[in-house]
Amino acid sequence: MDINSILLEAIKLDASDVHIVCVLPPIFRINGKLIRMEEFGDVTPEMSEKMLTRILNNEQLKRLNEKLSVDFSYTIPHYGRFRCSYYYQRNTLAAAFRYISREILTIRELGLPEQIEEFATYPRGLVLITGPTGCGKSTTLASLIELINQTREENIITVEDPIEYLFTHKKSVISQREILSDALSFADALKYVLREDPDVIMVGEMRDLETISSTLTAAETGHLVFSTLHTQDAPQTIDRIIDVFPTYQQRQIRAQLAGTLKAVLVQQLIPTRNGDGRVPATELMFVNSAISNMIRESKVHQIYTSIQASGRRGMMTMDMSLANLYKAGKISKEMALSKAHSIEEVKRMIGSE
Repeated sequence: MDINSILLEAIKLDASDVHIVCVLPPIFRINGKLIRMEEFGDVTPEMSEKMLTRILNNEQLKRLNEKLSVDFSYTIPHYGRFRCSYYYQRNTLAAAFRYISREILTIRELGLPEQIEEFATYPRGLVLITGPTGCGKSTTLASLIELINQTREENIITVEDPIEYLFTHKKSVISQREILSDALSFADALKYVLREDPDVIMVGEMRDLETISSTLTAAETGHLVFSTLHTQDAPQTIDRIIDVFPTYQQRQIRAQLAGTLKAVLVQQLIPTRNGDGRVPATELMFVNSAISNMIRESKVHQIYTSIQASGRRGMMTMDMSLANLYKAGKISKEMALSKAHSIEEVKRMIGSE
């Protein structure tokens, strides 16, 4: 069994993810569903160790041995790239591979609301893309960075772990920095990024207090900053950032966030009604003066009401998006209700249909 053969088959079958876990056959995620590829046979601990470590360089292998996990990117020339995560389970080596398309799709091609293109026009501020693992946050970020690359003359610096989409210089200049290869950590890279004359900064993930603090500072000092979080709605996103900090700092962080946050996009991928793919459901919040005051005055619980009342601005809650997808015939009623924040609210919007 060869890892390249498995990954090439995944590309052929349009799988988004590949999982190698002992003692099972390789598992592909296709249209959101996990499918065991029995034709490859079961992966034994010996096979897993041999075929997975074969594609690691010396530094990656050293980190795996020291930390018992490692993240990196892997390219099969002429076919595609994968984001890879190695880890141990039950004392055996396991792995998850995420396929990264060579083509960077536009916001419209991704099926996202056209209002999101506005993010790429901001001169400064913080824009957050949030949602669960595997919901397409990195793909949305890549689309926004590429839109800036095509339309604005800017110096763009990305900090990623690992680098996923590869950009080519167009109107903008793009420098992509990978953790461990080009910087020691997100926080360490962000310490120096302000000396590199950036106009736009993309932080792959706001993981910890130091990274979040550095990201807020970059946005506050006049840069346009994009980043991601694993949160389920816009109010939770704001609370998550504030709660990372000690209590004595939270008032200051609320003021900082109220002044810098421009928009939050929450997304998840929902299986289609006919089962042949997935469509994005989105929650979209633009920070207006009312929402900015709610953040500053610790009234985040009122934000949902403000989003619901701002439909003409293009804002929408996740429940509104799910109801719209159902009414458009794209997803089933059962799926809309299963992904809803408030089942009763979605039922009300769907009505008697």
